[in-house]
Amino acid sequence: MDAATLVSAALGSVVGLILALTGAGGAIVAVPLLVFGLGLGVAQAAPIGLFAVALAAGIGALLALREGKVRYKAAALMAATGAVISPAGLWVAHRVPDAPLTLVFALVLARVAWRMFRQKRGAQHDLQGGAEPCPSDLPCRLNLERGKLDWTAPCAQALALSGAAAGFLSGLLGVGGGFVIVPALKRASDIPMQGIVATSLAVIALVSTAGVAASAASGHMLWLNALPFAAGALAGMLGGRGFSRHVSGARLQQSFAVFAGCVAVGMAVKAVHAMTLAGGI
Repeated sequence: MDAATLVSAALGSVVGLILALTGAGGAIVAVPLLVFGLGLGVAQAAPIGLFAVALAAGIGALLALREGKVRYKAAALMAATGAVISPAGLWVAHRVPDAPLTLVFALVLARVAWRMFRQKRGAQHDLQGGAEPCPSDLPCRLNLERGKLDWTAPCAQALALSGAAAGFLSGLLGVGGGFVIVPALKRASDIPMQGIVATSLAVIALVSTAGVAASAASGHMLWLNALPFAAGALAGMLGGRGFSRHVSGARLQQSFAVFAGCVAVGMAVKAVHAMTLAGGI
């Protein structure tokens, strides 16, 4: 086993461990780890990260589906639009210079880090009874008698648009898109949070799989790096589950947010430096 394979597996295990301990977030640091750890460009690293995301999210979605938490019709609609748009993101990724693409990724990562850092405060506010009542004009509402969503044109449009946004970012940056899907479902529906997370996992798994298939078909998947990276991610996730019961999830999430913010700054500096050297600034 050569050094590159070992490094790929080790980096993947870090992603899996973060997924196990925080429940999210590991996917979006997969690309930065590959960029800094293996010296890959964002366009090269994105399909590898997406492959690991597809496996991890697929396992989570199957477990949630068995528990009846996945809104599978909503997931299917969002995944269908995401899968159609994902190749467009992949096409753009391979035609944009690496430095601007790295800068875009850094900005997205910084946004996700900031949102995760603030989530703990919001969760405490909810526990203290400060949560706002559910608006009456949501496009997607659960029918309490049937326990299912009432499908309307505004509901379908809201879900399709959020799925398309997640699909484009999935192809462009190699991220699952959960940071788009979860807030979109919270704004558009009154689905309970557990159902939102479960549905998001299902969408991520399906859209990521479509992105991986498009990358493989176009010859942009570096399988020698992707396979050990994904294996490491699965091992890290399974191994980290035992630790997750003994640590503070909220504190870990904030710690991860700080780590992700530092990574975002590092990527931004790397991108600006490269653009300066190339005469782009």
